[in-house]
Amino acid sequence: MKLFSNESVNLSVLKERAYNMRWAEVPEGVIPLTAADSDFPIAPEIIEAICDYAKTGYFSYTPKLGFPEFRRSISNALKLRKNEDVPENLILPIDSAARAMSIIAKAFLEPGDEAIVFDPVDFLFKTSMEAAGAKIVLFPMKIKDGRIDFSDLEKYITPKTKMLGLCNPHNPLGMVYPLEDLEYLAELSNKYGFYIMNDEIWSDIVYSDAKFNSIVSLGAEKNQRTLSVYGFSKSFGIAGLRSGCIYCQNPALFEKIVEASEVLSTIGGISSLSQVAGMACLDKCYYWVDEFTAQMQRNRDYALERIGKMPLITCRKPAATFVLFPDVSATGMEPEKLTEFLLEKHKVAIVPGGESFFGPGSAGHIRICLATSHAILKEGLDRIERGLHEIAESKR
Repeated sequence: MKLFSNESVNLSVLKERAYNMRWAEVPEGVIPLTAADSDFPIAPEIIEAICDYAKTGYFSYTPKLGFPEFRRSISNALKLRKNEDVPENLILPIDSAARAMSIIAKAFLEPGDEAIVFDPVDFLFKTSMEAAGAKIVLFPMKIKDGRIDFSDLEKYITPKTKMLGLCNPHNPLGMVYPLEDLEYLAELSNKYGFYIMNDEIWSDIVYSDAKFNSIVSLGAEKNQRTLSVYGFSKSFGIAGLRSGCIYCQNPALFEKIVEASEVLSTIGGISSLSQVAGMACLDKCYYWVDEFTAQMQRNRDYALERIGKMPLITCRKPAATFVLFPDVSATGMEPEKLTEFLLEKHKVAIVPGGESFFGPGSAGHIRICLATSHAILKEGLDRIERGLHEIAESKR
């Protein structure tokens, strides 16, 4: 059986275990193209590594800063896959990329600070920064000639600006940043002294017709205030194991991260099994990621072809991630109402744009997850198409 065939998706297990708006949380008969999580089973090497560790019968305390061999695996993978030169002693394994974002905000933001958040973007930037007391300053993401227009970004920077959120590749737009744009952001960070929260959780899911560049690859000197986040849920499908890391290139900043994480008191930290799984991911399973990305590219191209023939919907071609972000403003319906209509009448669940998930700049859009089999994706798109045709007919 092929890794990503229709037969490899085990719906009976997913309906018991796949939460967060997915199979275990939707009514029977509904197809959830919702949360960015894969319907495919993980690589067998990860399963084997977890089982081998468990068979010893010991689940002792782990080193407070994580297994040294895990930190080494992360450092090696960052260099080989993304040309990021990060010493292992400046890497902190932690329980998920979401937790990593929260720790960064807690370590470097205080009440009264301002933080620039691109609009639209994943809600965790705003959530983590607001929880630390910062005032959120939204920067509208205008697309010009296929790139994000940063020409007026500097106008949003004030003496109170303490942090800027960078999601690269971008969720939900699926864009990657040209190196010159990353150079510009690093220059602004050094010029004005703000930190960059650099989320690279999607950096392995980049399509063959695009190229990923990391701001960290510009070198330590330009990234003295860059605090990076990486996780294993999108690339390797282990969201439930909550495995991620924070890293930087400045020892003084790393000390503040460790302090804010509370790992030294054992209040914070990451489980042994999550680290074992993470090592297996990095050391043995990039073949799986590359095949998965190739399947996601086939799903992307198929979905774009289908959407191109549907009424009242348009969609840009993403360069990365396994989500689409179509514009449905032509329906005349708010995204929440449209998603409710599609769920109730056509039995397909998708994520609405708007303030809750991606910010006000996502109004008029929906997000569709592609991380499933061709057969399930086809049926989901069939249902969306029927719903859109019904709306189009009602408008005549």
